[in-house]
Amino acid sequence: MNPIIPFEPIRSDTVPLGDSWIYQIKWDGVRILSYCDDSAIRLYNRKKHERTAQYPELTERTYCRASSFILDGEVIALAADGKPSFHEVMRRDGIRNLSKVPQARQEVPISYMVFDVLYADGAWTHSLPLRERQRLLADLLVPGPFVQPVASHPDGPALLEVIRAQKMEGIVAKNADSAYAFGGKDERWVKVKNYGDLVAVIGGYTLNGGIVNAVLAGLYQGGRLIFIGKVGTGKLTAQDWVELTAVVGSIGTSECPFASRHPDMKGAYWVKPLLTAKIQYAEWRVEEGRSLRQPSIQAFVQVPPEECRFE
Repeated sequence: MNPIIPFEPIRSDTVPLGDSWIYQIKWDGVRILSYCDDSAIRLYNRKKHERTAQYPELTERTYCRASSFILDGEVIALAADGKPSFHEVMRRDGIRNLSKVPQARQEVPISYMVFDVLYADGAWTHSLPLRERQRLLADLLVPGPFVQPVASHPDGPALLEVIRAQKMEGIVAKNADSAYAFGGKDERWVKVKNYGDLVAVIGGYTLNGGIVNAVLAGLYQGGRLIFIGKVGTGKLTAQDWVELTAVVGSIGTSECPFASRHPDMKGAYWVKPLLTAKIQYAEWRVEEGRSLRQPSIQAFVQVPPEECRFE
């Protein structure tokens, strides 16, 4: 059973309306597909990179009644405020020294929020309408300490208001009559976010007292790295900033990697464009040439820099 690239929603500022739509919370986590055949369960992310060892809680067959299956969902971890935190889940997903998994499992509990079933009992289900896949998922999924179904709601605008009040990520509207397209991304699924986020390349940094206190972020356009903002806040701890200082010191360069200079680059040190980070922001008027407003680092991620491009 080979891993597939999951279907992705497009982004919109408005909630699509109509009887054919259902609405779900957009969980701020890591997209994970669970594959089970006759031998074992394996976990892969949206890039088809294996994550089985990072989430041993999800390798028990007891959470699905099917003898074989592919489930699609989001692995989340909660912050101290009880809300999903991308920074927290990356403490699990980013583990490469697998001897650290048992301790991380205790420190960062996770939940698998399952929203689709693509294969069950030897048959592909992705071509079925979403409403039928939802009924099948309800019959097959066995909720437990680490696995929960994603609830569907009939009123998208009302759900979005609740999400905004709770300062969570957003919602996804899904056409209940639609099939699931492997590797697809179109208007069958629409995400409406409470705030924006993107993965950007780090091209420089500034220091305060010898410790990094901000990074300079950019995206590629036509092979050129375009500056999009100076980011000095976020979910990073004081120890994270100390560790980042050591990392950027090892990849420093005398040449500015950005296509042009910006006033926010005053006093900056340059690095080779090798690091990438998920950045959250309140607003970005890119068509006006503006920088990100109120950007904050959520976590450093293992995304190839060349994939960080203007859409």
